[in-house]
Amino acid sequence: MQTPATPLGTHHGARHEDTILLIGHGSREPEGNDEIHRFVAQWRTRQPGWNIEVCFIEFAPPSLHDGLLHAARNARRVLVLPLILNAAGHVKMEIPEAIEHAREHCPGTEFLYGPHLTACDPILDVLRRNLRKCMSELDMPDPTTTGVVLLGRGSSDRQANGDVAKMARWLMEETDHELVDLAFTGITWPRLERAVQRQVMLGMKQVVVLPYYLFTGTLMQRIARQVDHLRQQYPQVRFAQSSYFGFEKEIFALLEQRVADLRAGVPDAKLPCDGCKYREIAHDLGHGHSHEHTHAHAPAAEAVVHVHGHGPAHDHAHDHSHAHHHAHDHAHSHDHEHAHAAHQPVHAEGQPA
Repeated sequence: MQTPATPLGTHHGARHEDTILLIGHGSREPEGNDEIHRFVAQWRTRQPGWNIEVCFIEFAPPSLHDGLLHAARNARRVLVLPLILNAAGHVKMEIPEAIEHAREHCPGTEFLYGPHLTACDPILDVLRRNLRKCMSELDMPDPTTTGVVLLGRGSSDRQANGDVAKMARWLMEETDHELVDLAFTGITWPRLERAVQRQVMLGMKQVVVLPYYLFTGTLMQRIARQVDHLRQQYPQVRFAQSSYFGFEKEIFALLEQRVADLRAGVPDAKLPCDGCKYREIAHDLGHGHSHEHTHAHAPAAEAVVHVHGHGPAHDHAHDHSHAHHHAHDHAHSHDHEHAHAAHQPVHAEGQPA
């Protein structure tokens, strides 16, 4: 049964020192949005003294802009945390732009933007646990004859895809499996079918599919159908599939560490490109060519140069060189998770659609 969305006004009253705003992607499947609300309810139980709100990038209310403005009404400071595994267009472009908009409308409130969940040891612990559970369900739990496919959602942002690749490599390093492959459900390659085909050709008798997803949604449903099809295609191979992992204790702990770091002012606790004014310029100037902006708020030898390259996938590559020895190299994907074929945008849902 679907849990009603938490009304925007439920948790306000006296002005809070901090409001924590958790940003979910949103799903076309109500069950996926319902799970994020349940996650927030569980987090409030873990941290009863915290004022925790939630909003969504798309597909569900409250919207990103409404969530930010509401959080600011009753807080001196808003800690913005994306409940997202990989940083692509939403994390690098859309959320920071929405925060800038909220800062303009709420000048008396400070907004701090924390990092996404990213590839890290706690996530690896979750994947290892899911893999062990799947292995226990197989007839022959032998890692030498069992291939593993880590299945991400896919992005046009190479850094986001690279994070999934890093987790696949870490999983191989920390287990006895000789074959751990990477696959994606959309946008980029390889796809699940190709990865399984390769593993079967290499002699794997069993295959474990590990979805790299936080919550359910249309893509998790699609993965289940794909695995069923693969069982029919390869009747000689035994398949096991793990579930998504948004409710695992490591996810709560990661977010709590993000909050602690933001409150303590830990260096690098904020997303590096948060507050970059030139992201808006890059977005507004169009696509298909590059723009080079030199800003003379520093001496000529110390000018800040931003090079924005726009390709057909609306990717923004920002190369920032600052005189105060603070260098950034951002690959910004502003495709809103769109894949482009024959110049027709096709919307591909992100976590947890």
